[in-house]
Amino acid sequence: MSRPLSQPGDELGWHDNVGSRNSTNAMSLSQADFRKAMGAFATGVSLITVDVDGEVHGMTANALTSVSLEPLLLLVCVDRRARTHAHLHAKKRFGINILEENQRAISEYFARSFQSQSGAEQETGARFDRTAHGTPMLHGALAYLECGLKSTQDAGDHTIFIAEVEEAVVRAGAPLLFFKGNYWKIGVEVEET
Repeated sequence: MSRPLSQPGDELGWHDNVGSRNSTNAMSLSQADFRKAMGAFATGVSLITVDVDGEVHGMTANALTSVSLEPLLLLVCVDRRARTHAHLHAKKRFGINILEENQRAISEYFARSFQSQSGAEQETGARFDRTAHGTPMLHGALAYLECGLKSTQDAGDHTIFIAEVEEAVVRAGAPLLFFKGNYWKIGVEVEET
């Protein structure tokens, strides 16, 4: 089988076939292969924030999507082992901060597992205001959504949190993107054909 000598992503092995067919024609797929396949879906990057006793707690997430316009609903998927998971259940209110292209350090900081996140401002320059509900809102985020938890659904090793969006703030700028395991800035707009 022939293909062009070089395709974007070849150096990362992104063009390898994943999984294999077994005798019942079902696909056997490893977790690594699944992650690789899902990595081909470019996403924005968000920071989920919650107030816990006056401290900002948060986590980086890209498993986020709108669900409904009536009512205004979104969902975010959170690993049950994540420290923020318990806080979302307990507080029933959280913020979604859509990260701006220059906020990679903030994304990386909140993607780590810490006992305390009190060093976010010092280490990354992250600063937070509080909404009328006390939810932390990240300075410089491309957008902010104030969310009230409506329901949860267990899904494998994650929980799907469905929330009603009560307020939104949108600012000018460009998003931070995540694609094939790396951070990206938005590129050139694709022209209509």
